[in-house]
Amino acid sequence: MINKRFINYAWLMLVVTLIVILWGDVVQATGSGDGCGAHWPVCNGEVLPAFEGKETMIEFVHRLTSGMVFLMAAGLLVWAWRAYPKGSGVRQGANFTMLFMITESLVGAGLVLFRLVGENSSMARAFVAPIHLLNTLLLIGAVILTLYFAYGGKRFSWKGQGRAAWLLSGGLLAIVLLSTTGAITSLGDAIFPVANTAEAVSRSLSPSEHFLVRLRIWHPFIAIAVGTYLLIAAQLVVRQKASSLTRNLALAVSMVYLLQLVIGVLNVALSAILPTQLIHLLMADSLWMLWVLLTASALAMPALAAQQNFGVARGLSGTD
Repeated sequence: MINKRFINYAWLMLVVTLIVILWGDVVQATGSGDGCGAHWPVCNGEVLPAFEGKETMIEFVHRLTSGMVFLMAAGLLVWAWRAYPKGSGVRQGANFTMLFMITESLVGAGLVLFRLVGENSSMARAFVAPIHLLNTLLLIGAVILTLYFAYGGKRFSWKGQGRAAWLLSGGLLAIVLLSTTGAITSLGDAIFPVANTAEAVSRSLSPSEHFLVRLRIWHPFIAIAVGTYLLIAAQLVVRQKASSLTRNLALAVSMVYLLQLVIGVLNVALSAILPTQLIHLLMADSLWMLWVLLTASALAMPALAAQQNFGVARGLSGTD
């Protein structure tokens, strides 16, 4: 039986989580990461700081909302364990949601305590930024899978699924790669802003420029390559006997990617102004969630059907 109240709560948590993620981008874009100094969880050594500048306000709001969504994740976990039986996918999704919420908080704390914020352009920050983003993807992936199971979604398995499993796994890795380059590009845009596209290209091609400046030229090309793969892979997965949900998700992936590509071009043309950055990030997170759902839906098919669809002569798996 579907627990509508739990589902509504999980949706609310997902929305709040996305807002916190977007506000985190505001923190980076405005250089407000050190608005509370090298203090965590307090701000400038105080629970309620004196708001002497916008940087402190922006960072404090981010911490406040992050704390709120952390408590929401704890509530999701408790509710899932009380409302769903042992072994339920909802329970497992809530477990991973809480796990990645904890690691998300720890990574954020590390960025502040080690001063990998503000104008810091070190290799260490460039290394941690993609890790932070990867954890964020895992977090929202866990929340969306919790919702998938709460709606009655079937368990999925990678075993015995033939080429579909490889295509979908490749899509997950491709989106992680694209998001990683996006995180580095966004960091470079925040620390080394440019006036126009011509300046961005010119500086990216200069061997004397900072590595964050030189790396950002690669993101658009990787985006096109990854998008091409996603479009082809999605169609291959649903080409034969796919469920209507899988077909709809594949269509949604295609539409969101194409929209994301347009927004990306606009973001470059406008020199990565904050509004287009935020829309670009939201679309990237949406693409990831849709691909996670596509993976769950497609791999929830009985193994025999998957083998027939992709011509793989293997034994049955234990999925239901």
